[in-house]
Amino acid sequence: MPIVYDKSRKIFHLQAGDTSYIMQIVKEKYLVHLYWGRRISSYHESRRIIWKDRGFAPNPDTSDRTFSLDTLPQEYPQTGNGDFRNPAYGIRQENGSRISNLEYIGYEISDGKPKLPGLPASSGSKKNVQTLKVYMEDAVAGLNVCLLYSVFASESVITRSVIFLNKGKKPLHLTKMLSMSVDIREDEFDVLTLYGAHNNERNMDRRPLSSGTVKIESLRGTSSPHQAPFMALLRKGADEDQGEVFAANFVYSGNFLAEVQVDPYRNIRFQMGMNPWNGEWKLEAGEMFQTPEVVMVYSKQGLGEMSRTFHKFYQNHLVRSPYAKKERPILINNWEATFFDFDEEKLLSLARKAASAGIELFVLDDGWFGHRDADDSSLGDWFVDKRKLPNGLKSLAEKIHDMGMQFGLWFEPEMISQDSELYRKHPDYVLHTEERPYTIGRGQLVLDLSRKEVCDYVIAAVRQILKDNPIDYVKWDMNRHLTDVGSMYFEPDRQGEITHRYVLGLYYIMDVLTSEFSEILFESCSSGGGRFDPGMLYYMPQTWCSDNTDAVCRMKIQYATSLTYPPITMGAHVSVVPNQQTGRVSPLATRGYVAMSGNFGYELDLGNLTDEELEYVKEQIQCYKMIRPVIQHGDFYRIRNPFNENLATWNFVSQDQKRAVAFFFEILSQPAAPVRILKLKGLHPDKLYRRYDNGEIYSGDELMYCGISIPLKKEDFRGEMYCFEEIEKGEENGH
Repeated sequence: MPIVYDKSRKIFHLQAGDTSYIMQIVKEKYLVHLYWGRRISSYHESRRIIWKDRGFAPNPDTSDRTFSLDTLPQEYPQTGNGDFRNPAYGIRQENGSRISNLEYIGYEISDGKPKLPGLPASSGSKKNVQTLKVYMEDAVAGLNVCLLYSVFASESVITRSVIFLNKGKKPLHLTKMLSMSVDIREDEFDVLTLYGAHNNERNMDRRPLSSGTVKIESLRGTSSPHQAPFMALLRKGADEDQGEVFAANFVYSGNFLAEVQVDPYRNIRFQMGMNPWNGEWKLEAGEMFQTPEVVMVYSKQGLGEMSRTFHKFYQNHLVRSPYAKKERPILINNWEATFFDFDEEKLLSLARKAASAGIELFVLDDGWFGHRDADDSSLGDWFVDKRKLPNGLKSLAEKIHDMGMQFGLWFEPEMISQDSELYRKHPDYVLHTEERPYTIGRGQLVLDLSRKEVCDYVIAAVRQILKDNPIDYVKWDMNRHLTDVGSMYFEPDRQGEITHRYVLGLYYIMDVLTSEFSEILFESCSSGGGRFDPGMLYYMPQTWCSDNTDAVCRMKIQYATSLTYPPITMGAHVSVVPNQQTGRVSPLATRGYVAMSGNFGYELDLGNLTDEELEYVKEQIQCYKMIRPVIQHGDFYRIRNPFNENLATWNFVSQDQKRAVAFFFEILSQPAAPVRILKLKGLHPDKLYRRYDNGEIYSGDELMYCGISIPLKKEDFRGEMYCFEEIEKGEENGH
């Protein structure tokens, strides 16, 4: 069984795939962490705690100066009673006390995985997952804490979350409620995080741990483009293909905190959860609070194995859309072709060219509703602008369907413009604090989704459009972050709850709409990658990866995004040159190969292409249709890292190892350039593979260990694609 409890030694041993996670109850009441790492068959206390009297380390037991909470490797540390490191949670009682002390009171092991009320979370059957609940109690405060560990037997994944229950007679305020805390009694790690900005999302930052704390967070009301809710600890020397990695990713779309603290004795505390800034919660007597989920992944073979574990886990256990296992359509989005300046005929002209090229989905972006001619009006008014579309959406969608394409539509449902009918009718719907002026972002304000009536308005407005029109795809955008956070409909002592209540309201809306319209493919977006997190993937199986469509920038953005998310979740489009974000001019082939490495589409005016370019677009589309099953549902392997060198290479391999697609990119041409060798990964060493373009045949081990020579070219921003298919032994005769 994945979870074993040794009653005599009071040891919990969790076994998930290739990893073990071990805890023990000491002194009858303290839950301590002993081990997280490569799977072991059984544990016989080889990794015992060495008790030591440390200076300035207080002792809860006056008879034992070697025992202190300040040096104890705790599983869920508290505050105010002798542990001076970062706590995992905090409380404030009615009398003002912030001291808390948790003691172990029991456990429960069950098959399967409970749902987390109101929150996105992974799932599993009773056959492949077990859940451990460890019950802790602060008797003085009347607080019960339940630590949840769900263990996936066939994957190296453990998920964690926490339930707080007020069993006292007075209200309690939770001032901090992290979902994961792990104390590790060693510190020789590097820490890896992903940082960025709008149009420059998910850069890789790897640094050695030293004294103090490495901390990343978001205070923007979303997971944000500035720091991803992901952190990994890497053994020294660990790389793409070797070495241990301990990773955590937060299934949440709001403010988060992730940190690793090195204490004076070279132990570390690795934590993740909701950000305590403006994140309090009032628990009335008898009430409970559920934290979001953290997905913990262990890899013994570097970042590559870590990524493929995340990819498969999210596809199999998190994404609930029927599209999780379906091929995604090639789309064209009208935004960079027309911006706000369009009418029905202009859209139909673009659609006709798209259909003739083989594109499968036409997406109408911003500007179809209210009187939306710029970004400072009409958000919230989800009715058709008859000036632009006099025949309505239904007529347009039907005409596009008649061309053999699906029809998609853009929304930004969480926002409101001051110049809108909704604002004039309901200025109270705005997220704000009384007596404070509005802060405007992108000409818009944010709806107060902490209020159910506002959520119900959003549901009703979007539902009406989706019911009245034949829509196959929805792009759900969010183009500003939360400011003026407050709600006049909650008491003063609940204002700290509004950021989390906003996220809960958003999840409620998405749960209703994506369940009711499960046949629609939903894509999330936040000015590109501003809210790319597992919480969104639960409702929407793909995300627009970045507003930056420059191929060279996208090499890095998509490379780093793939650390946690599979390529099928990444929206990636070919756009015009000079690129609108960077001014760079890159070849159409390279732009295509980078976009083909994700969820492929176009965002340009096909009418402005030359006949030669349009023919090449048709070839790209036919090529992607051929390789799409491998790209979208195969295993992904990173080979050369564009953050470290002038190259980017990666490849995809089908689940049965019968097909492979590899991409090679050289960013800048070099004088006296060396001949590059491309060594693929993930093939079957004993299979034979035929290269599509020239019919040459190689063995799998030859392609992986010997590699293929890349021809020299004098060309900046160069891209090459290599496709291979298995052949039967004997077919190689003559080669």
